[in-house]
Amino acid sequence: MLSRQNPRIKYLRRLTNRRFREMEGKFMAEGVRFVEEALASSFTVEMLVYCRNTGLNSRGRALLEAASFNDIPVLEVEEAFFKELAETVTPQGILAVVKWRRLKLEDLRAGVNPWLLVLVDGVLDPGNMGTIVRSSDAAGADGVILLKGTADIFNPKALRATMGSIFHIPVIQNSSFEEVELFIKRHGVKLVAGMPRGEKAIFESNLTESCALVVGSEPRGPGETVMSGVFERVHIPMPGRAESLNVAISTAIMLYEAVRQRSSTSS
Repeated sequence: MLSRQNPRIKYLRRLTNRRFREMEGKFMAEGVRFVEEALASSFTVEMLVYCRNTGLNSRGRALLEAASFNDIPVLEVEEAFFKELAETVTPQGILAVVKWRRLKLEDLRAGVNPWLLVLVDGVLDPGNMGTIVRSSDAAGADGVILLKGTADIFNPKALRATMGSIFHIPVIQNSSFEEVELFIKRHGVKLVAGMPRGEKAIFESNLTESCALVVGSEPRGPGETVMSGVFERVHIPMPGRAESLNVAISTAIMLYEAVRQRSSTSS
């Protein structure tokens, strides 16, 4: 095992910093299921890091063998250092260093149906951010666009909340609204913003057309700059006494209203 002064050990520690992750274009995927998803994806896995004394099971050992067979470097580290890198309470003893694809808006492609995108403005909680990506993947959205000032999707907590969906759906980070506005106009996509005091209920909006569902921080919603380009402002009916819904839950409701409408149209 390598000492803490080894360059690779120092490099791994630096990957816990957002600025360094963005500069390197890499992130760490922790846990057996996450590493399985990474190895099965189109992302490049640059290294597996493991610790025998930190919950490594037979599935984890099989991943190490698969990595060695495919010429992916495997690095064993001390238990104390692995726990420094791990973000979970009970680590599974394995993580992957993954190179992400630096996608641009132009890399987004519509499926067989009209566009369905999610535009996120100012959501700061990484758990909510990861859940939004997971819900977007489940609903078959064509991509998730994160405006500048939004949580880092490669934050360990955000990654865990995606449950592997980061490998399935395009996620564009650090976009400016000016770029997004040009893109959606070029492709005929309307912006539908979810906000507590939207003029119409979400189920009154036509989501069978190409649209980008816009969500923002609680309880403010999307910022003024984004709202200036919005086509429709919608709300989720809440007959109960709660003041607002969690942004990740709101996004999922909006997405599945789009799924419902599109399923009804195609049947």
